[in-house]
Amino acid sequence: MSAMDGGQERIATLDAVRGFAVCGILLMNIVAMGHPTVAAWNPSAFGTQSTGDWAAWGINFVLSEGKMRALFTMLFGASMVLIAERAEAAGEMPAETHYRRIFWLFMIGMVHAWLIWFGDILVQYAAAGALAYVFWRWPTRALWFVFAAMMALYLAHSWDEHRIALSLAGDPPDNAAMIARELELYRQGFAGALEARANTTAFMQTVVVPNSMSEVLGFMALGIIFYRNGFLTGAWSRAAYLRTIALGYLVAAPLHLPLIGVLLEHHFAPPVTPLVEGAGLFLRPFITLAHAAGIILLVRSGAARWLSSRLVAAGRMAFSNYLGTSIVTTTLFYGYGFGLFGAFSRAELYWVVLAVWVLILGWSKPWLERYRYGPLEWLWRTLARGEAQPMRRALPAA
Repeated sequence: MSAMDGGQERIATLDAVRGFAVCGILLMNIVAMGHPTVAAWNPSAFGTQSTGDWAAWGINFVLSEGKMRALFTMLFGASMVLIAERAEAAGEMPAETHYRRIFWLFMIGMVHAWLIWFGDILVQYAAAGALAYVFWRWPTRALWFVFAAMMALYLAHSWDEHRIALSLAGDPPDNAAMIARELELYRQGFAGALEARANTTAFMQTVVVPNSMSEVLGFMALGIIFYRNGFLTGAWSRAAYLRTIALGYLVAAPLHLPLIGVLLEHHFAPPVTPLVEGAGLFLRPFITLAHAAGIILLVRSGAARWLSSRLVAAGRMAFSNYLGTSIVTTTLFYGYGFGLFGAFSRAELYWVVLAVWVLILGWSKPWLERYRYGPLEWLWRTLARGEAQPMRRALPAA
Protein backbone atom coordinates (compact mmCIF):
# COMPACT_ATOMS: atom_id res chain seq x y z
CA MET A 1 0.00 0.00 0.00
CA SER A 2 1.10 3.58 -0.44
CA ALA A 3 3.78 4.53 2.03
CA MET A 4 3.29 8.26 2.28
CA ASP A 5 0.73 10.94 1.91
CA GLY A 6 0.37 12.82 -1.32
CA GLY A 7 1.43 16.15 0.11
CA GLN A 8 4.60 14.92 1.83
CA GLU A 9 8.06 14.32 0.48
CA ARG A 10 8.30 10.92 -1.18
CA ILE A 11 11.12 8.40 -1.36
CA ALA A 12 11.44 7.53 -5.05
CA THR A 13 13.21 4.19 -4.60
CA LEU A 14 10.57 2.99 -2.14
CA ASP A 15 7.76 4.02 -4.48
CA ALA A 16 9.44 2.45 -7.51
CA VAL A 17 9.98 -0.87 -5.75
CA ARG A 18 6.34 -0.81 -4.64
CA GLY A 19 5.27 -0.11 -8.22
CA PHE A 20 7.32 -3.09 -9.37
CA ALA A 21 5.79 -5.25 -6.62
CA VAL A 22 2.18 -4.32 -7.42
CA CYS A 23 2.82 -5.23 -11.06
CA GLY A 24 4.77 -8.37 -10.16
CA ILE A 25 2.22 -9.74 -7.73
CA LEU A 26 -0.14 -10.27 -10.67
CA LEU A 27 2.34 -12.85 -12.01
CA MET A 28 1.45 -15.11 -9.11
CA ASN A 29 -2.24 -14.14 -8.82
CA ILE A 30 -3.28 -14.42 -12.46
CA VAL A 31 -3.63 -18.22 -12.44
CA ALA A 32 -6.02 -18.19 -9.47
CA MET A 33 -7.95 -15.40 -11.17
CA GLY A 34 -8.36 -17.00 -14.58
CA HIS A 35 -8.17 -20.75 -13.83
CA PRO A 36 -9.93 -23.08 -11.39
CA THR A 37 -8.49 -22.89 -7.88
CA VAL A 38 -6.62 -26.19 -8.00
CA ALA A 39 -4.40 -24.92 -10.84
CA ALA A 40 -2.71 -22.50 -8.46
CA TRP A 41 -1.40 -25.43 -6.42
CA ASN A 42 -1.09 -28.05 -9.14
CA PRO A 43 -0.26 -26.70 -12.62
CA SER A 44 -0.84 -30.11 -14.20
CA ALA A 45 -4.51 -30.03 -13.13
CA PHE A 46 -5.63 -27.38 -15.61
CA GLY A 47 -4.33 -25.17 -18.40
CA THR A 48 -0.72 -26.40 -18.49
CA GLN A 49 -0.01 -28.68 -21.45
CA SER A 50 2.43 -27.12 -23.91
CA THR A 51 6.12 -26.44 -23.46
CA GLY A 52 5.30 -22.75 -23.24
CA ASP A 53 2.84 -23.40 -20.42
CA TRP A 54 5.42 -25.35 -18.42
CA ALA A 55 8.08 -22.73 -19.11
CA ALA A 56 5.71 -20.04 -17.82
CA TRP A 57 5.11 -22.06 -14.66
CA GLY A 58 8.83 -22.76 -14.11
CA ILE A 59 9.96 -19.17 -14.61
CA ASN A 60 7.32 -17.89 -12.25
CA PHE A 61 8.07 -20.58 -9.70
CA VAL A 62 11.67 -19.36 -9.56
CA LEU A 63 11.23 -15.60 -9.84
CA SER A 64 7.78 -14.65 -8.60
CA GLU A 65 6.05 -17.38 -6.59
CA GLY A 66 6.25 -16.18 -2.98
CA LYS A 67 8.86 -13.54 -3.88
CA MET A 68 6.45 -10.84 -5.02
CA ARG A 69 4.28 -11.42 -1.98
CA ALA A 70 7.38 -11.21 0.22
CA LEU A 71 8.45 -7.95 -1.44
CA PHE A 72 4.96 -6.45 -1.08
CA THR A 73 4.95 -7.51 2.58
CA MET A 74 8.38 -6.03 3.26
CA LEU A 75 7.20 -2.74 1.79
CA PHE A 76 4.13 -2.80 4.03
CA GLY A 77 6.42 -3.14 7.06
CA ALA A 78 8.64 -0.30 5.86
CA SER A 79 5.58 1.89 5.16
CA MET A 80 4.16 1.19 8.60
CA VAL A 81 7.29 2.58 10.25
CA LEU A 82 7.52 5.54 7.88
CA ILE A 83 3.91 6.56 8.52
CA ALA A 84 4.29 6.12 12.29
CA GLU A 85 7.45 8.24 12.30
CA ARG A 86 5.79 10.99 10.32
CA ALA A 87 2.68 10.94 12.51
CA GLU A 88 4.88 11.27 15.57
CA ALA A 89 6.86 14.14 14.00
CA ALA A 90 3.58 15.92 13.23
CA GLY A 91 2.50 15.71 16.87
CA GLU A 92 -0.08 12.97 16.21
CA MET A 93 -0.42 9.70 18.10
CA PRO A 94 1.26 7.03 15.92
CA ALA A 95 -0.80 4.19 17.37
CA GLU A 96 -4.10 5.97 16.70
CA THR A 97 -3.02 6.82 13.14
CA HIS A 98 -1.90 3.24 12.52
CA TYR A 99 -4.96 1.48 13.88
CA ARG A 100 -7.39 3.79 12.12
CA ARG A 101 -5.69 2.87 8.85
CA ILE A 102 -5.59 -0.81 9.75
CA PHE A 103 -9.31 -0.89 10.59
CA TRP A 104 -10.32 0.57 7.23
CA LEU A 105 -7.79 -1.59 5.39
CA PHE A 106 -9.51 -4.61 6.95
CA MET A 107 -12.96 -3.38 5.92
CA ILE A 108 -11.93 -2.67 2.33
CA GLY A 109 -10.16 -6.03 2.22
CA MET A 110 -13.33 -7.84 3.28
CA VAL A 111 -15.28 -6.20 0.46
CA HIS A 112 -12.51 -7.14 -1.96
CA ALA A 113 -12.34 -10.76 -0.76
CA TRP A 114 -16.07 -11.49 -0.71
CA LEU A 115 -17.34 -9.43 -3.63
CA ILE A 116 -14.41 -9.27 -6.08
CA TRP A 117 -11.66 -11.88 -5.61
CA PHE A 118 -11.00 -14.48 -2.93
CA GLY A 119 -7.20 -14.12 -3.05
CA ASP A 120 -7.26 -10.78 -1.21
CA ILE A 121 -4.18 -9.95 0.85
CA LEU A 122 -5.50 -6.80 2.55
CA VAL A 123 -7.32 -8.62 5.35
CA GLN A 124 -4.16 -10.52 6.22
CA TYR A 125 -2.08 -7.35 6.11
CA ALA A 126 -4.55 -5.65 8.43
CA ALA A 127 -4.41 -8.51 10.91
CA ALA A 128 -0.63 -8.83 10.71
CA GLY A 129 -0.18 -5.07 10.78
CA ALA A 130 -2.15 -4.87 14.01
CA LEU A 131 0.40 -7.24 15.55
CA ALA A 132 3.49 -5.88 13.81
CA TYR A 133 2.96 -2.42 15.29
CA VAL A 134 4.09 -3.88 18.62
CA PHE A 135 7.66 -4.28 17.35
CA TRP A 136 8.11 -1.30 15.04
CA ARG A 137 10.35 0.47 17.58
CA TRP A 138 12.38 -2.61 18.46
CA PRO A 139 16.12 -2.60 17.75
CA THR A 140 17.41 -4.29 14.61
CA ARG A 141 18.79 -7.29 16.48
CA ALA A 142 15.35 -7.99 17.96
CA LEU A 143 13.75 -7.66 14.53
CA TRP A 144 16.17 -10.22 13.12
CA PHE A 145 15.06 -12.53 15.92
CA VAL A 146 11.40 -11.90 14.99
CA PHE A 147 12.15 -12.71 11.36
CA ALA A 148 14.00 -15.94 12.22
CA ALA A 149 11.35 -17.04 14.71
CA MET A 150 8.49 -16.37 12.31
CA MET A 151 10.23 -18.26 9.50
CA ALA A 152 10.81 -21.21 11.83
CA LEU A 153 7.16 -21.15 12.84
CA TYR A 154 6.08 -21.03 9.21
CA LEU A 155 8.32 -23.98 8.40
CA ALA A 156 6.77 -25.91 11.28
CA HIS A 157 3.33 -25.18 9.82
CA SER A 158 4.45 -26.37 6.38
CA TRP A 159 4.97 -29.90 7.68
CA ASP A 160 1.27 -30.04 8.49
CA GLU A 161 0.04 -28.16 5.44
CA HIS A 162 -0.60 -31.34 3.45
CA ARG A 163 -3.98 -31.32 5.21
CA ILE A 164 -4.69 -27.90 3.73
CA ALA A 165 -3.47 -28.89 0.29
CA LEU A 166 -5.47 -32.09 0.35
CA SER A 167 -8.65 -30.17 1.08
CA LEU A 168 -8.02 -28.03 -2.01
CA ALA A 169 -6.60 -30.65 -4.35
CA GLY A 170 -7.91 -34.15 -3.84
CA ASP A 171 -7.82 -37.18 -6.10
CA PRO A 172 -8.12 -36.59 -9.86
CA PRO A 173 -11.85 -37.46 -9.97
CA ASP A 174 -12.48 -34.91 -7.21
CA ASN A 175 -10.38 -32.35 -9.06
CA ALA A 176 -12.36 -32.91 -12.26
CA ALA A 177 -15.68 -32.37 -10.49
CA MET A 178 -14.41 -29.29 -8.68
CA ILE A 179 -12.95 -27.82 -11.88
CA ALA A 180 -16.19 -28.42 -13.79
CA ARG A 181 -18.23 -26.77 -11.04
CA GLU A 182 -15.98 -23.70 -10.89
CA LEU A 183 -16.01 -23.32 -14.66
CA GLU A 184 -19.80 -23.45 -14.62
CA LEU A 185 -20.28 -20.98 -11.77
CA TYR A 186 -17.66 -18.40 -12.73
CA ARG A 187 -19.00 -18.27 -16.27
CA GLN A 188 -22.44 -17.38 -14.93
CA GLY A 189 -23.46 -13.95 -13.67
CA PHE A 190 -22.56 -12.26 -10.40
CA ALA A 191 -24.58 -14.72 -8.31
CA GLY A 192 -22.67 -17.66 -9.75
CA ALA A 193 -19.31 -16.02 -9.07
CA LEU A 194 -20.42 -15.18 -5.54
CA GLU A 195 -21.39 -18.80 -4.92
CA ALA A 196 -18.11 -20.11 -6.33
CA ARG A 197 -16.09 -17.60 -4.34
CA ALA A 198 -17.83 -18.01 -0.98
CA ASN A 199 -16.36 -21.34 0.12
CA THR A 200 -12.88 -20.46 -1.14
CA THR A 201 -12.92 -17.08 0.58
CA ALA A 202 -14.06 -18.63 3.85
CA PHE A 203 -11.33 -21.26 3.59
CA MET A 204 -8.70 -18.63 2.82
CA GLN A 205 -9.65 -16.44 5.76
CA THR A 206 -10.12 -19.20 8.34
CA VAL A 207 -7.32 -21.61 7.37
CA VAL A 208 -4.77 -20.21 4.91
CA VAL A 209 -4.50 -16.72 6.42
CA PRO A 210 -3.89 -17.91 10.00
CA ASN A 211 -1.42 -20.58 8.84
CA SER A 212 0.62 -18.09 6.83
CA MET A 213 0.47 -15.24 9.37
CA SER A 214 3.95 -16.06 10.66
CA GLU A 215 5.41 -15.63 7.16
CA VAL A 216 3.74 -12.23 6.78
CA LEU A 217 4.93 -11.03 10.19
CA GLY A 218 8.44 -12.22 9.43
CA PHE A 219 8.69 -10.35 6.14
CA MET A 220 7.17 -7.23 7.70
CA ALA A 221 9.98 -7.33 10.25
CA LEU A 222 12.48 -7.81 7.42
CA GLY A 223 11.00 -4.79 5.65
CA ILE A 224 11.53 -2.65 8.74
CA ILE A 225 15.16 -3.84 8.91
CA PHE A 226 15.88 -3.04 5.28
CA TYR A 227 14.14 0.33 5.55
CA ARG A 228 16.24 1.26 8.56
CA ASN A 229 19.53 0.11 7.08
CA GLY A 230 18.98 2.22 3.98
CA PHE A 231 18.55 -0.59 1.46
CA LEU A 232 15.00 0.37 0.43
CA THR A 233 15.76 4.09 0.41
CA GLY A 234 18.68 3.71 -2.00
CA ALA A 235 21.44 4.44 0.53
CA TRP A 236 23.60 1.37 -0.15
CA SER A 237 26.57 1.50 -2.48
CA ARG A 238 26.22 0.40 -6.08
CA ALA A 239 28.59 -2.51 -5.39
CA ALA A 240 26.41 -3.68 -2.48
CA TYR A 241 23.30 -3.67 -4.65
CA LEU A 242 25.13 -5.55 -7.40
CA ARG A 243 26.26 -8.19 -4.89
CA THR A 244 22.65 -8.54 -3.76
CA ILE A 245 21.55 -9.06 -7.36
CA ALA A 246 24.27 -11.62 -8.00
CA LEU A 247 23.44 -13.57 -4.85
CA GLY A 248 19.77 -13.68 -5.78
CA TYR A 249 19.95 -14.45 -9.47
CA LEU A 250 23.19 -16.42 -9.77
CA VAL A 251 23.03 -18.44 -6.55
CA ALA A 252 19.48 -18.61 -5.14
CA ALA A 253 17.63 -18.85 -8.47
CA PRO A 254 19.50 -21.95 -9.77
CA LEU A 255 18.94 -23.68 -6.42
CA HIS A 256 15.24 -23.81 -7.31
CA LEU A 257 15.95 -26.39 -10.01
CA PRO A 258 16.11 -29.36 -7.60
CA LEU A 259 12.80 -28.20 -6.11
CA ILE A 260 11.22 -28.15 -9.56
CA GLY A 261 12.57 -31.68 -10.08
CA VAL A 262 10.94 -32.91 -6.86
CA LEU A 263 7.57 -31.41 -7.78
CA LEU A 264 7.64 -32.93 -11.26
CA GLU A 265 8.83 -36.30 -10.01
CA HIS A 266 6.02 -36.50 -7.45
CA HIS A 267 3.42 -34.97 -9.80
CA PHE A 268 2.65 -32.14 -7.35
CA ALA A 269 1.38 -34.57 -4.73
CA PRO A 270 -0.32 -32.53 -1.94
CA PRO A 271 1.99 -33.75 0.87
CA VAL A 272 5.05 -32.78 -1.19
CA THR A 273 4.05 -29.32 -2.40
CA PRO A 274 4.05 -27.53 0.99
CA LEU A 275 7.35 -29.17 1.90
CA VAL A 276 8.91 -27.84 -1.29
CA GLU A 277 7.53 -24.42 -0.45
CA GLY A 278 9.12 -24.70 2.98
CA ALA A 279 12.48 -25.50 1.39
CA GLY A 280 12.05 -22.60 -1.02
CA LEU A 281 11.48 -20.27 1.92
CA PHE A 282 15.23 -20.27 2.57
CA LEU A 283 15.86 -18.92 -0.93
CA ARG A 284 12.98 -16.45 -1.04
CA PRO A 285 14.61 -13.45 0.70
CA PHE A 286 17.61 -13.49 -1.64
CA ILE A 287 15.58 -13.30 -4.86
CA THR A 288 13.15 -10.83 -3.28
CA LEU A 289 16.02 -8.49 -2.37
CA ALA A 290 17.62 -8.98 -5.80
CA HIS A 291 14.40 -7.75 -7.45
CA ALA A 292 14.37 -4.69 -5.21
CA ALA A 293 18.07 -4.00 -5.75
CA GLY A 294 17.62 -4.00 -9.52
CA ILE A 295 14.77 -1.47 -9.38
CA ILE A 296 16.67 0.74 -6.93
CA LEU A 297 19.72 0.81 -9.20
CA LEU A 298 17.48 1.66 -12.16
CA VAL A 299 16.02 4.64 -10.30
CA ARG A 300 19.38 5.83 -8.99
CA SER A 301 21.09 5.55 -12.37
CA GLY A 302 18.65 7.88 -14.10
CA ALA A 303 18.51 5.44 -17.03
CA ALA A 304 15.15 4.58 -18.61
CA ARG A 305 13.64 7.54 -16.80
CA TRP A 306 10.35 7.00 -18.61
CA LEU A 307 10.05 3.58 -16.98
CA SER A 308 11.30 4.47 -13.51
CA SER A 309 9.00 7.52 -13.31
CA ARG A 310 6.01 5.35 -14.18
CA LEU A 311 7.01 2.70 -11.63
CA VAL A 312 7.23 5.45 -9.02
CA ALA A 313 3.73 6.64 -9.93
CA ALA A 314 2.39 3.06 -9.90
CA GLY A 315 3.87 2.61 -6.42
CA ARG A 316 2.28 5.77 -5.13
CA MET A 317 -1.05 4.34 -6.29
CA ALA A 318 -0.37 0.75 -5.23
CA PHE A 319 -3.68 0.43 -3.37
CA SER A 320 -5.72 1.60 -6.35
CA ASN A 321 -3.68 -0.50 -8.75
CA TYR A 322 -3.96 -3.64 -6.60
CA LEU A 323 -7.75 -3.46 -6.33
CA GLY A 324 -8.08 -2.14 -9.86
CA THR A 325 -6.21 -5.18 -11.14
CA SER A 326 -8.73 -7.46 -9.44
CA ILE A 327 -11.65 -5.54 -10.92
CA VAL A 328 -10.21 -5.60 -14.45
CA THR A 329 -9.21 -9.29 -14.43
CA THR A 330 -12.36 -10.64 -12.80
CA THR A 331 -14.47 -8.60 -15.24
CA LEU A 332 -12.51 -10.21 -18.05
CA PHE A 333 -12.80 -13.75 -16.66
CA TYR A 334 -16.17 -13.93 -14.87
CA GLY A 335 -19.57 -14.33 -16.44
CA TYR A 336 -20.86 -10.91 -15.40
CA GLY A 337 -18.11 -9.52 -17.67
CA PHE A 338 -16.60 -11.27 -20.67
CA GLY A 339 -16.90 -14.82 -19.28
CA LEU A 340 -13.40 -15.98 -20.26
CA PHE A 341 -12.74 -17.98 -17.09
CA GLY A 342 -10.70 -21.05 -18.04
CA ALA A 343 -10.48 -19.97 -21.68
CA PHE A 344 -6.72 -19.32 -21.72
CA SER A 345 -3.79 -21.66 -21.27
CA ARG A 346 -1.30 -20.83 -18.51
CA ALA A 347 1.10 -19.15 -20.92
CA GLU A 348 -1.72 -17.16 -22.53
CA LEU A 349 -2.69 -15.73 -19.14
CA TYR A 350 0.56 -13.77 -19.15
CA TRP A 351 -0.61 -11.76 -22.14
CA VAL A 352 -3.36 -10.57 -19.83
CA VAL A 353 -0.69 -9.71 -17.24
CA LEU A 354 1.20 -7.70 -19.86
CA ALA A 355 -1.96 -5.80 -20.81
CA VAL A 356 -2.69 -4.96 -17.18
CA TRP A 357 0.90 -3.74 -16.70
CA VAL A 358 0.41 -1.40 -19.66
CA LEU A 359 -2.75 -0.06 -18.00
CA ILE A 360 -1.05 0.39 -14.61
CA LEU A 361 1.99 2.14 -16.04
CA GLY A 362 -0.13 4.09 -18.49
CA TRP A 363 -2.69 5.66 -16.14
CA SER A 364 -0.85 6.16 -12.83
CA LYS A 365 1.47 8.98 -13.84
CA PRO A 366 -1.11 11.11 -15.69
CA TRP A 367 -3.55 10.65 -12.80
CA LEU A 368 -1.03 11.87 -10.21
CA GLU A 369 -0.21 14.88 -12.34
CA ARG A 370 -3.79 16.00 -11.71
CA TYR A 371 -4.61 14.54 -8.31
CA ARG A 372 -2.84 14.18 -4.98
CA TYR A 373 -3.79 10.53 -4.44
CA GLY A 374 -5.04 7.51 -6.27
CA PRO A 375 -8.82 6.92 -5.87
CA LEU A 376 -8.45 4.18 -3.25
CA GLU A 377 -5.62 6.01 -1.46
CA TRP A 378 -7.92 9.00 -1.19
CA LEU A 379 -10.78 6.87 0.13
CA TRP A 380 -8.54 5.11 2.66
CA ARG A 381 -7.05 8.37 3.92
CA THR A 382 -10.48 10.03 4.08
CA LEU A 383 -11.99 7.16 6.08
CA ALA A 384 -8.98 6.93 8.41
CA ARG A 385 -8.99 10.68 9.12
CA GLY A 386 -12.77 10.99 9.32
CA GLU A 387 -12.99 13.88 6.87
CA ALA A 388 -12.78 14.35 3.14
CA GLN A 389 -9.23 14.99 1.97
CA PRO A 390 -8.29 17.44 -0.77
CA MET A 391 -8.01 15.54 -4.03
CA ARG A 392 -7.15 17.87 -6.91
CA ARG A 393 -3.73 19.40 -7.20
CA ALA A 394 -3.57 23.17 -7.18
CA LEU A 395 -3.30 24.60 -10.68
CA PRO A 396 -0.03 26.46 -11.38
CA ALA A 397 -0.27 30.21 -11.25
CA ALA A 398 -0.79 31.88 -14.61
